[in-house]
Amino acid sequence: MRTCDFASCQKPAVRTLGDCVLCNRHLCSHHLQHAFHTCPKWEDADAYDPAAREAEARELTELIDKINTPALASRASHLRGGMPCSIPPLFYDRATRSSVMGGMNYHIEVCFDDGVKWFARMRRFNATSPPAALRDYTMQCEVATLKFLEETNIPTPKVFDFALDHAGNTVGVGYILMEKLPGKSLRWSIANQDQRRKVMNQLANTFIELRKYPFNLLGSLDRPGDFHIGAFARESLTDFTQAEMRTMGPFSSLEDYHKSSLRLILDLIIRGELYSQQPVDAYLIHRFLVDLVPSMSSLSAQDDQQYYLKHADDKGDHILVDEDFNITGIIDWEWAHTAPPTHAFNSPIGLLPVADFYNGANSLGDDETTFARLLEGKGCQELADFVWNGRLQHRFTFCCDYDLADWNGFLGLFQGLRDAVKVDHGVGWDDRRITALHRYKEDDGLLLLLSRRRND
Repeated sequence: MRTCDFASCQKPAVRTLGDCVLCNRHLCSHHLQHAFHTCPKWEDADAYDPAAREAEARELTELIDKINTPALASRASHLRGGMPCSIPPLFYDRATRSSVMGGMNYHIEVCFDDGVKWFARMRRFNATSPPAALRDYTMQCEVATLKFLEETNIPTPKVFDFALDHAGNTVGVGYILMEKLPGKSLRWSIANQDQRRKVMNQLANTFIELRKYPFNLLGSLDRPGDFHIGAFARESLTDFTQAEMRTMGPFSSLEDYHKSSLRLILDLIIRGELYSQQPVDAYLIHRFLVDLVPSMSSLSAQDDQQYYLKHADDKGDHILVDEDFNITGIIDWEWAHTAPPTHAFNSPIGLLPVADFYNGANSLGDDETTFARLLEGKGCQELADFVWNGRLQHRFTFCCDYDLADWNGFLGLFQGLRDAVKVDHGVGWDDRRITALHRYKEDDGLLLLLSRRRND
């Protein structure tokens, strides 16, 4: 994905862990060591938090300086037939950051004289941002997804315009001009049971609606105005070789998707781009996951190669609600993709019983049970069954893309997966590791990692 920014180093930077927003650098596993990289860690809040605030202020001030607000206002006015509009002066204000900024996006309010309001959604630029080609592709896929959703009864913001980062973009940065929906992000943790049930009842309706629109490939919508499925718009499924972006997909089968994505993870571990702190353990884990692919794919054998749109970050804050917990919009579709119904209609991540799930329990939580029963009450037993039988899918997905820095958390997830597939039930990781080292002793990737460790 990146080359290490340390002087004269040509090694690949570690993904995620090697992205330092404080010094705005990408670092390899060697130069991440404290002897070379002295930025405070997030665990040291007293040192990290003020440094992070300063870094964020620099980043957002630099982004704001690039934005040509008169050009943006002129474009918006033109799109509404000359209706005058205004954009408030832009400046970084930490006190109001939550109202204009998400994890990787910055939002500018466009106010028309007749009271209509739009949002201009723009990508942030820091060390965690993907390369420009992938940023552009992800934005294009987000627009294509939202354009598709306009044809459904799913409450999503309407898109009016977009532009990618290029020299002819008079606004100065890539943007999406979209409808500003009413409501605030759902805070599931503070909602009571009646409020949760009301939201889940509406979510069940969105599942029923999306079930009406099957696709024949696994991937992301990539052509605005066309229901074409292209490669996945996801950083974890994208490789770069000599600055050339190599996307993954589309796929016609779940087994091909799983095999390709796990092969990429294994390659990235060998190259030092993933799990650089525990490469042997990570390799053994994902090698085991490769062996599970046929079993996982067989769970979707009844799907007849029909795939459905899935929100890729459904932890709850993607839902906008009003004061009465009516859903006013579902947002943040930038990584959306098609998936088999066993995945697409599994319970949203936000409904998982977090503590039990991470401790390895495979029973459904109360919210998941309520959600399944709501689907049954609407006469959708098949959709309900995807929820009732969905724990193994959640386990496999989490284990394929988990940060091993939280080793204890991962061990609970991994044990839960092995329990679900009835492999090594009750066997701890230390014993499982010994077995795996023997089982994969002829694997070329593992042999290479072990030889490196002996030579360090």
